Amino acid sequence: MKNNLKITTLLFVSFVSLMNAQEIIQISKAEVLERVSQENQTLKISKEDYNEARADFRQTNAVFLPNIAVSHTGISTTNPLMAFGSKLNQGILTAADFNPDLLNNPDQTQNFATRIEVKQPLINMDGFYQRKAAKNKMDAMTLQTERTSDYLMFEVDKAYMQLQLAYKALEVIEKALQSAESNKALADNSFKQGYLQRADVLAVEVRVTEVKNQLQIATSNVENASNYLSFLMNDSSNTLLHPSDSLSVNQLNLVVATQVSTERSDIKAMQLASNAYETMNKADKMTFLPTLNAFGSYELYDDQVFQGDASGYLFGAQLSWTLLDGTKRFGKAQKSRAAFEKSKLQYEQYVSQSQLELNKAKRLFIDAENKLQLSKLAMEQSQESLRIRTNRFEEGLERTSDLLMAETQFAQKQLEYYQTIFEYNYAQAYLHFLTKA
Repeated sequence: MKNNLKITTLLFVSFVSLMNAQEIIQISKAEVLERVSQENQTLKISKEDYNEARADFRQTNAVFLPNIAVSHTGISTTNPLMAFGSKLNQGILTAADFNPDLLNNPDQTQNFATRIEVKQPLINMDGFYQRKAAKNKMDAMTLQTERTSDYLMFEVDKAYMQLQLAYKALEVIEKALQSAESNKALADNSFKQGYLQRADVLAVEVRVTEVKNQLQIATSNVENASNYLSFLMNDSSNTLLHPSDSLSVNQLNLVVATQVSTERSDIKAMQLASNAYETMNKADKMTFLPTLNAFGSYELYDDQVFQGDASGYLFGAQLSWTLLDGTKRFGKAQKSRAAFEKSKLQYEQYVSQSQLELNKAKRLFIDAENKLQLSKLAMEQSQESLRIRTNRFEEGLERTSDLLMAETQFAQKQLEYYQTIFEYNYAQAYLHFLTKA
């Protein structure tokens, strides 16, 4: 037993030394929230998702804006048709060039052409609907980014409370260890005087060992909670965070609706996403209609690079209608229709699931509220019981086993009470998150 006690003591000392080697930083929840809003990786990813959707939307500007291209082409040819055409474009054609021998066997001719081309869409119905779908997707990502931010704020709230709870548990167990060691000293003295049996002393030693083991676990929980907060803040430094305020009961004065709001940002985002699928289906149907585009070009010709002694232009309009391309368009329209129908089902399922979640959260809050008062009363009763038994033990009127049981119960009831505070505060924060529009 003595050897086991020595090993436990060494483990406890080494763990506390490791904890003491770390830099401990006091931090408030407001500071955590600010750092998370600036540095959190999940939030940054969400913002990049929005930027991607915005870029997709900007690409659809092609529905309204012209396409402008500039090119410079140089050729050297003995092809009769191209040689004659090149001279014609350059404006250097002479009567001698109509000689049949020269027409059929022209000399090598060089031609350099600078061309400016403009294409302007006039009627492109599928493009209009694709643009609308991209706008819905971008708006959906805006709302989704907002909801991601809300979730992270809730996650910070929970993680900060977990850190508070971990330190509170550590405090309770440290006090329990002090009490256990005091009882051990008293038991050792009583044993020397012949008032206690060796078995009673061993029982007290076992209690000390148990509490030290609990303290080691509690210290690990503190580090785990601290590390998770650091993760949320994207902080890789080896520091131990300590909450600037302790765990206490929060009162948010919530007014909880009976039905989940369809104005909640994530639900609105899903609705917009469904609208985007619907619009894409309409776009696919519009591919069966003709398109109308205007076009024009201005050209400069010469037999020297980047020169333009001769010029010409053309402009016009093109009405095109693809009557049949196999079954490609039919299949694409059917696929987008199925995607739209699936999105409607997913939206309905998500709303139903959110309502289920809200109902569960309300019951969780009611249970936590009732449990809070009962756990506080149980802690106060166990504290009074421990006080009475400690006084009786010091007077030699109480059995060691009863005192140890009272100590264990008081520590347990303290931990249960603080755990209930956490559950109550968490239930409030969760309800606030679920009902935030």
